[in-house]
Amino acid sequence: MAPNVLVWRDPTPGRAHPNAGVVIDEDAATVIDALPGPSAAKILHDQLERLGQRVRRVVVTSSHVEHVGGSSVFTMAGFYGSAVASENLDLPPNVRGNQLRLPEYAPEYDDEFTTRPISHTVDQAAYLSATAIAVPTAGQQALNLVVQVPHVNIVFAGAMCSFGETPLCFDGDPAGWADNLEQLFTLGQIIVPGHGDVGGHDEVRALQGYLRACVAAGGDAGAIGPGPWDDWSGREWDVVNVERAAMLAAGDFAPPPSMLRALGLG
Repeated sequence: MAPNVLVWRDPTPGRAHPNAGVVIDEDAATVIDALPGPSAAKILHDQLERLGQRVRRVVVTSSHVEHVGGSSVFTMAGFYGSAVASENLDLPPNVRGNQLRLPEYAPEYDDEFTTRPISHTVDQAAYLSATAIAVPTAGQQALNLVVQVPHVNIVFAGAMCSFGETPLCFDGDPAGWADNLEQLFTLGQIIVPGHGDVGGHDEVRALQGYLRACVAAGGDAGAIGPGPWDDWSGREWDVVNVERAAMLAAGDFAPPPSMLRALGLG
């Protein structure tokens, strides 16, 4: 992306193939998101070792397993996340739910599977290193983080952005998510999403449009109007997103039944 600013990119679509980021400073490297499982994270870790780079910090943009599942590989790094991520990662993992949602990693999500607890909670914008700033935001969950690299005009949006792929908002707020994406326009021109191709402000606006269409649908996935999302993968998550938006509008903060069914809990 720029000198000492790298994207770990898996071109395969789907939630099992998220992006990660790497920012290299004089002291060591910062990794943004720990990938879905130890096998994927070990490949990234070993590649950085071959480049002579020690990982000193890992920042997770969400507590969802596709962003934290490989965290156990980075044993010597500080582990940074939001207060919500910290609370969630202190709970036992939903092994069966993870297996159903990301079947490619099902063998890794066994009874021995664990993620690292957050060691550093970020509650306000703060420099993690000389060049990387962790910035709190919200929407995909009640609290998220993004990482800004100001000198190269890049934002690692992680879980806050899906470009060309349908986002999943079973424990967030689609309306608030759309509004809080405005923050990214002030942080950088180049946006690295958690899922999909690297983009910019146009892709963020398309994501905002989809989320607002989910809110306007009133709980009916069939009522989502046309838009750039017509060509996105993962549209099976429409039903979860519109149900979540409708439930929040009615003052119901429970998990959407459609998501519980997808996790084998309904």
